[in-house]
Amino acid sequence: MDALFYIIVSLVVGSSSMLLTSMRIVNEGNEALVERLGRYHTKLSAGVNFVLPFLDSIVVEETTREKVLGIEPQNAISKDNVSLKIDAVIYWQILDLEKAFYAVEDIKDAIENLVVTTLRSEIGQLDLDETYSSRESINRKLLHQLDEATGNWGVKVTRIEVREIALSKTVMDSLEVERAAESKKKAAILETQGTVQSIQMISEALQNQPNAQEVLTYLIAQRYVDANEKLGTSPNAKVLFMDPKSLHEAMNDLMSGGDRPAPNSNSNGSNGSNQNSSPPSA
Repeated sequence: MDALFYIIVSLVVGSSSMLLTSMRIVNEGNEALVERLGRYHTKLSAGVNFVLPFLDSIVVEETTREKVLGIEPQNAISKDNVSLKIDAVIYWQILDLEKAFYAVEDIKDAIENLVVTTLRSEIGQLDLDETYSSRESINRKLLHQLDEATGNWGVKVTRIEVREIALSKTVMDSLEVERAAESKKKAAILETQGTVQSIQMISEALQNQPNAQEVLTYLIAQRYVDANEKLGTSPNAKVLFMDPKSLHEAMNDLMSGGDRPAPNSNSNGSNGSNQNSSPPSA
């Protein structure tokens, strides 16, 4: 009787141990792959699952939720040969754990290398200005190429974002100098255009004026006075020594419009007939 009791207890304990040994719990959002005698056998979903002890083994348990992979800043060269650093963040998800585990050695490393290669290739097709203005386009192109490449791995890249495009200090300094020169050039062009338009407006306004010459002379004199006033108030003003007589004559010429009487052409010794005439006879 006691022997039978011990046998029954042993069977119960053995069965319980066997049950516990064969039971596997997979967390929600995860999946697991089971190999039997070294070959793929089945895939376990979330919850309680049972396997054969000593024959089956769980080789991998991985989440099927969306993951985030950050790409460290990578060196790239644009189409116009400008060196820059660019980084990105990738959102990806395992759709087929069997392919993700057996089709590629390290799925995370494979995705990272693929992103870096694709990113450099895409930047190499764009000029520097386009890399800044076409960031959304770059994201779409990268997503399309990565989605096609990772399809055989059982992985889907759901979103990719280029975070920062950084230039070296040397390139930044060169661009600042170039932009400053371009801004100065545009300012000079605008100032010239403004001057031309101003002259055109004044010319059109004076065309039908009977006293156009007097008005123009006044404007010129006014500009002359304004220029001398600015020279006097400038912190870099210079002391100019001028002959008062010459300054007075210049202002008179300016105010009169330059209409001074021409010098007399009949000066002494200029008439050839007088030079050749003979003295009167005695």
